[in-house]
Amino acid sequence: MLKLVFVVVMLGAAGLLFVVARRPDRFRIERSIRIAAPREKLFSYVADLHNFDAWSPWSALDPTMRKTHSGAASGVGAGYEWEGNKKVGHGRMEIVEAVSPERVLIRLDFLKPFEAHNMAEYLLAERAGETEFTWAMHGPNNFMSKLMGVVFNMDRMVGAQFEQGLNALKREMERNEA
Repeated sequence: MLKLVFVVVMLGAAGLLFVVARRPDRFRIERSIRIAAPREKLFSYVADLHNFDAWSPWSALDPTMRKTHSGAASGVGAGYEWEGNKKVGHGRMEIVEAVSPERVLIRLDFLKPFEAHNMAEYLLAERAGETEFTWAMHGPNNFMSKLMGVVFNMDRMVGAQFEQGLNALKREMERNEA
């Protein structure tokens, strides 16, 4: 009987490893929203990381989070580091490319509770007098990320946070346009 249990457990583990190994090596999470504001104004706002807390979905999760700005005031070289509770962890982001008024590319380094190195991207496109703002994150899907992806739907979890942030950005920008 013990031998049968061992074989079943080993087959289950092998099956799980097979499923994990077949998951994609890269991931991309992306959400978009239309904002009634000129894209030049929106670009200037999001390229300045001093504004991030006003629309970040994570700021409210830890009101005592330590935040540090470094480098350029905005655009390429602007940096933002945070350290907070278990919900927000510790990490750093730095703008590595800013193409006005179309795109901001950010290197995103998570340090705690787990280490990950990804890219975040803001894309701004004119659509019928509004700005379509897209927030994306992409990067490598290592073994642990693939394993977590079997249990948790990361697109749904992170995507919901992006949607929350996008709605806050829309309220902030449209309030300033009124």
